Amino acid sequence: MAKYKHQMNIAMERLDQGLARVHSLVKRGKTAEALHYMDNDLKELYEELQNIISVEPDTDNVRVRGI
Repeated sequence: MAKYKHQMNIAMERLDQGLARVHSLVKRGKTAEALHYMDNDLKELYEELQNIISVEPDTDNVRVRGI
């Protein structure tokens, strides 16, 4: 479980940094560059996090577990 938590924290941090980069690009008026980054790099960061997290229904509750 500790390994899963560590992997998830790294992926969350990378996604957070990616979002900060998009914010910075937009703020500086580099919209085309921001869109390109979102379509490519940010999408990959999101997919990496998505692959780590799996939502699985459990009787009455929803459990989050690592793959």
